[in-house]
Amino acid sequence: ARETAARVAAGAVALRYLEEAGVTVRSCVTAIGTVESAPPGDAEAWGGLEEDLPMADAEAAKRARSAILEAGKAGDSLGGRIRVAAFGVPPGLGSHVQWDRRLDGRLAAAFMSIPSVKAVEVGEGVADSASHGSRVHDAIGYEPGAGFVRAANRAGGVEGGISNGEAVVVSAYLKPLATLMTPLPSADLATKAPGAAHKERSDVCAVVPAAVIGEAVMALCLADLFAEKFGGDSMDEFLGNLRSFRGRVDAY
Repeated sequence: ARETAARVAAGAVALRYLEEAGVTVRSCVTAIGTVESAPPGDAEAWGGLEEDLPMADAEAAKRARSAILEAGKAGDSLGGRIRVAAFGVPPGLGSHVQWDRRLDGRLAAAFMSIPSVKAVEVGEGVADSASHGSRVHDAIGYEPGAGFVRAANRAGGVEGGISNGEAVVVSAYLKPLATLMTPLPSADLATKAPGAAHKERSDVCAVVPAAVIGEAVMALCLADLFAEKFGGDSMDEFLGNLRSFRGRVDAY
């Protein structure tokens, strides 16, 4: 897991790069154990969450803190779920023509590579799998001054492997940490006799720091795609290419 420290450092540079492109990346915690909290309602609300436990629901945050303390007293650990969103992403990042160029595929690989992450969701993919197409797909409309808009963003800003202009949203599910203060059963490598695993120092819950790591991997992934699409040997050239593209898109 120490490798993620380097990615967070590199992600800070990627976040600054995206900021120049008008993109903001935010994260929140949407579950600790069985305690769940809905994500913030809009881009502005994402920036006002508490750093120690960035849950949108204050009451859920209190219950989550209690759950973490109880697990720690019992020598146990807790997992949870984070959500990361990138606002201001233009349409057109990614590709539908090759599996390894799809935006959702690249995001899934980046988030799955975070230690303890065992499942990744783009948009509302889990809930959508149990629904009907008429309720899942984001209807397109047009508003004067705003252009083409979506009634919702259940797709998480990605359709057909390509960004669609809505916020890019990814959730990652983290398993509880395996190093426990109350060791699990194990077996001796030499004698094969049953025994207990070594007792090691361990955190109780790594979900909050995972949200910070999630911002970094989102930023690194998007920064790669911005560089691929808009190129340039300098920031001035890159931003000029991006402005030209956004102008063509806005013309619709």
